[in-house]
Amino acid sequence: MKKFRMKSALALMASFMLMAGCGSNSTGSGDDEKKQVVIGVTQIVEHPSLDAAFAGFKRALEENGYKEGENVKYDVQIAQGEMSNSQTIAQNFVADEVDLIFANSTPSAQSALQATKDIPIVFTSVTDPVGAELVESFDKPGDNITGTSDTHPDALSSTVDFMTGEIGAKSIGVLYNAGEQNSVVQVEALKELVKAKGAKLVEASVSNSAEVKQAAESFIGRVDAIYIPTDNTVVSAFQTVVGVANDEQIPLFAGELDSMKLGAVAASGFSYEDLGYETGLMAVKILKGEKKASEIPVSYPQNLKLVINTKAAEAQGVEVKDAWTEIAEFFDGK
Repeated sequence: MKKFRMKSALALMASFMLMAGCGSNSTGSGDDEKKQVVIGVTQIVEHPSLDAAFAGFKRALEENGYKEGENVKYDVQIAQGEMSNSQTIAQNFVADEVDLIFANSTPSAQSALQATKDIPIVFTSVTDPVGAELVESFDKPGDNITGTSDTHPDALSSTVDFMTGEIGAKSIGVLYNAGEQNSVVQVEALKELVKAKGAKLVEASVSNSAEVKQAAESFIGRVDAIYIPTDNTVVSAFQTVVGVANDEQIPLFAGELDSMKLGAVAASGFSYEDLGYETGLMAVKILKGEKKASEIPVSYPQNLKLVINTKAAEAQGVEVKDAWTEIAEFFDGK
């Protein structure tokens, strides 16, 4: 009996020692403990604007004490343009109990909000957060979600003014994915703006990036200019549209500056990295417990500018006028 009791005592002592040695992921003890924050990053596709937004997001966190590999981990998942993948990614983040979800695009944000009403969500690269039913309003977003919209109120009208007034376009082709709610909103607004200028809008819709080239070619002989909104599907295959525009001498315009740099004549836009940075500052407030997502209003970019790609203009038969220096900045491909 004594031997049994002694063995039991030794086993119990060993168990306590084992438990003491198996701590959490903390890097210290007491007040010095640093819990590693896990942020689930969901992005519908990879393209320059979304990638720049994520870079800005990370920069904001790093400047505020969240160092990747030290006290923050990013679980980055790309949905490859498939909504079903986006939904699975969001569900996995919920199962993994991540601390925050960064949703980079409208479909990504919609999937995240469908998956959880508890984990904080910050979104960016969303054209119409109210129309996408992500938030109730810009001022009162909702229980667990907030973020930044990538639509400046004057961006689209500025580009339409340039296409019709400076280029003289009477018919404008718009290429988009009708399955992307953010694109539908832009096309509806484009219809009104183009009509007000006495011009005609010609639509072409795709469901995936493989259809982009053929859709772009459908504009040949039918339009004076092509406009690409901030559509994730089309932008992921933007070089295909550039090829058609260059070959056929059709001026191409974009809904954001990153696509302009890839070969569009002009765009009214802003820096997506700056937009992502602003979103990152929202995430910092949430992670530090300073604000709840519901207490942070949705915002949109402030620094709008029209930028003309002189190299693309030459390739697409557009003569750059000296007078444009008064209304735009020039980009020479460098």
